[in-house]
Amino acid sequence: MDHNQSFADYEASALLAIAGALSAGDLEEVRIEYLGKKQGRLKDLQAVLGQVPPDQRPAVGMKFNAIKDRVTSAWESRKEQLAKPKQSESWIDVTLPGSRREIGSRHPLSQTIGEFKGIMARFGFDVEEGPEVEDEWHNFVALNIPDDHPARNPLDNFYLSVASSTNPEARLLRSQTSTVQIRTMEHRPPPVRIVSVGRVYRPDPVDATHHLMFHQMEGLMIGPDVTMSSLKTVLRLFAASYLGEGTVVRFRPSFFPFTEPSVEFDARRGTGWLELGGAGMVDPNVLRACGYDPEQVSGFAFGLGIARFCMMRHGITDIRHFYDNELRFLKQF
Repeated sequence: MDHNQSFADYEASALLAIAGALSAGDLEEVRIEYLGKKQGRLKDLQAVLGQVPPDQRPAVGMKFNAIKDRVTSAWESRKEQLAKPKQSESWIDVTLPGSRREIGSRHPLSQTIGEFKGIMARFGFDVEEGPEVEDEWHNFVALNIPDDHPARNPLDNFYLSVASSTNPEARLLRSQTSTVQIRTMEHRPPPVRIVSVGRVYRPDPVDATHHLMFHQMEGLMIGPDVTMSSLKTVLRLFAASYLGEGTVVRFRPSFFPFTEPSVEFDARRGTGWLELGGAGMVDPNVLRACGYDPEQVSGFAFGLGIARFCMMRHGITDIRHFYDNELRFLKQF
């Protein structure tokens, strides 16, 4: 028998059977048939070696082992392939639509802040920034808020530290962005026309229109001919720019230590009214505290609740939605 032909037939048949095995069971049957030690084609192939002349047996034996190694290696590779989890054939279908990626967007309050800054920039107001951790001078004293005023009650503020010999000024989270107008007037001579947008903190009971932390826009205009009429004009134009033409607003007399006269600024919502902020003419004591002469200049200031404007524009009835991180709510914007 031609041992070369026998070896070639064995290898070709074994490799074909291994490639055609579709399951672990099929592959095991191939192993028994072609690589079994007690029976099968490998046993028959070993019998061929016995018919080879003694002087040729070393070379033929090496060829037999090489073929056996190749078949064994092919069988092991196929076993690894069949052991891998099968993937759905649909993954290679390039005609199927891809998975839609979630695209984020800016938070509704961030969107509102951006619009506020844009509107006030068109009115000629610059944007100023200030720290959220303040001292009592900027948060109370310079704003004409006396020691016995209820606004300075420790229970109505978030104090971080008390005054001491090493730290003469107590520290607290600012309760209003009016602190920025003080810092601005301390280093900038009139005329001044600025807004400041940021977070403020008050330990108020949380409900549909109040929160412990909220966003406020402070506006300040100082010059030789600034009047109450100037203030009302700016606020009316601002409300119309953000809430739309035809927005109905009103001004109610009020009291703030840092403005005189003072007003509350409201807008109509449905059949009722929503308070949007407070405003008034800057008190002469505040001007003096910052080095301004109230005989030469006057000015107005206002503080507006950013969340409340956003609520009115989008018909939101509860301020807490802005801070709940509920995606179903946020995806509306």
